[in-house]
Amino acid sequence: MFSKTRVTEPGPRNTAPAPEENVTQTAPETHGYDAAPQRNRAAPSVLSADLTIKGDLSTEGDVQIEGQIEGDIRARQLTIGQSATVRGEVLADEVIVNGRVIGRLRGVKVRLSSTAKVEGDIIHKTIAIESGAHFEGSVQRQDDPLATGGTKKLAPPATDFDSKSE
Repeated sequence: MFSKTRVTEPGPRNTAPAPEENVTQTAPETHGYDAAPQRNRAAPSVLSADLTIKGDLSTEGDVQIEGQIEGDIRARQLTIGQSATVRGEVLADEVIVNGRVIGRLRGVKVRLSSTAKVEGDIIHKTIAIESGAHFEGSVQRQDDPLATGGTKKLAPPATDFDSKSE
């Protein structure tokens, strides 16, 4: 016959996994942020629609904006909600624009949804613009759009009106 050990009976159990040896971790690619240990991704900070901020925002985390911001924003992932307006420069690894941005937008991945309204230059590594998005400005691709070396404002296109003619 066979015997079955009860869960409540004492006895040798090996439920813990064996420790792994020779495990190396590589630091994730950072874009101007200090290298920090990778933590579990927390929920984004949400700035509600009834909130107005005058000043700069800076975080290494994720932010979702539904209100009004007058100042520069730096984040890892930034979502600008449909009712939001940002007046200032935006720098983020990933930027999703559903609302309005007035100012320069710099991001590794930039997405303008069909409800987006952007008035300013966009500097990106990859960009997606949905049909219906409103955009006034210039677009420039860079391998590292978040580099601290600043980018000059792009010149407007030359026209025949610029030259003196008789």
